[in-house]
Amino acid sequence: PFTGEQIGAYPFDTDAALEAALTRAKCGYGQWSRLSADQRSEHLLALATALEAQAETFAQMISREIGKPITQARGEVSKCVGLCRWYAEHGPAMLAPEATQVERARIEYRPLGPILAVMPWNFPVWQVLRGAVPAILAGNTYVLKHAPNVMGSAYLLDKLFKDAGVPEGVFEVLNVTPEGVTRAINDPRIAAVTLTGSVRAGMAIGAQAGAALKKCVLELGGSAPFIVLADADLDAAVQAAVIGRYQNTGQVCAAAKRFIVEQSIAEAFTRKFVEATQALKVGNPLEDATYIGPMARYDLRDELDGQVQASLAEGATLLLGGHKVEGVANVYAPTVLGDVTPQMTAFRQELFGPVAAITTARDADHAVALANDSEFGLASTIYTADYALAERVTSALETGAVFINGYCASDPRVAFGGVKKSGFGRELSHFGVREF
Repeated sequence: PFTGEQIGAYPFDTDAALEAALTRAKCGYGQWSRLSADQRSEHLLALATALEAQAETFAQMISREIGKPITQARGEVSKCVGLCRWYAEHGPAMLAPEATQVERARIEYRPLGPILAVMPWNFPVWQVLRGAVPAILAGNTYVLKHAPNVMGSAYLLDKLFKDAGVPEGVFEVLNVTPEGVTRAINDPRIAAVTLTGSVRAGMAIGAQAGAALKKCVLELGGSAPFIVLADADLDAAVQAAVIGRYQNTGQVCAAAKRFIVEQSIAEAFTRKFVEATQALKVGNPLEDATYIGPMARYDLRDELDGQVQASLAEGATLLLGGHKVEGVANVYAPTVLGDVTPQMTAFRQELFGPVAAITTARDADHAVALANDSEFGLASTIYTADYALAERVTSALETGAVFINGYCASDPRVAFGGVKKSGFGRELSHFGVREF
């Protein structure tokens, strides 16, 4: 994405290759599911060790394929190592039988079979492992259909599982067209489906899984509100807002996108936010100092620019950026839009890139109303010094997660997922183990 050079070519799988992968996943399930959770957790520890040893190889691949700044790519890999170790330690207990109030009746958690996972490009290692690790710990096998622009990362993951000694069939990689995905969903060897991606993709995959009577988990788009109330620590709020918006060059489903600021501090917040955004280093993702790299795909940059120009035509104020950066392959200037109202494109649509939209609220109740005025409901943030008020606002927000005085982040100890058009089902924590 940064230089425009071709770095790889990955031919689509043949029908025979798809057939062989599904057969391996099904046969592997027969053996893998008979292991105890403790035995499976030993393989997760081996996976963590192997990934830690290959961390720089993975980080370099992530940065080259999608333009993620290298320090953030390293952080993604490190987070995955921690995920494997946490589930290896705590996961088996999540699968222990549970007593009920009915004498001699108990609940057991048993795997379903091969899980088809359709995954996105923006966290090409984390998105995969955060779903795969709990699923395979539970005794399922995992069939990955990754995004076309991160097949290098997909095949690195495939090699990683082999290097760690995980049995054949537990982790399989497909490189197929949408027609191949449909064929896999309809194949009786696939037991369930999970997807992280756009609303459009979720509607398509969800409909196909439903028609095949197969359970699915969908984690879709988001337009997370970031509420800043009048009593907030302004400097802390601005720092978190900038990180929450521009990490991974703004290409995060749960990232803060709509900044809803109480009117008495709106001017001060906006000034500080623009200054902090302007100070971010933009450029080569392989340089440690870079915070914002290129966008992952050319079509996405064009789409984002169209949304920005539409919002300006609708009356938004351009405070920073608002254009493609000339002379480098796929960089979009960090952008801040002010005076954004609920009728505008920047408020109604997801901005999947380095663009922030600032809206003014009269008070906390108005901020909640603005936050909920969206078809999305993945995550949200509130900054205030009044924790009781924060709890009240939290209970009123229509969203899968709320972060109080901190930007959105996922953690294996806490469930993650959305409501409304941001999807359904949960990943991580014990929910992620028990979904399948």
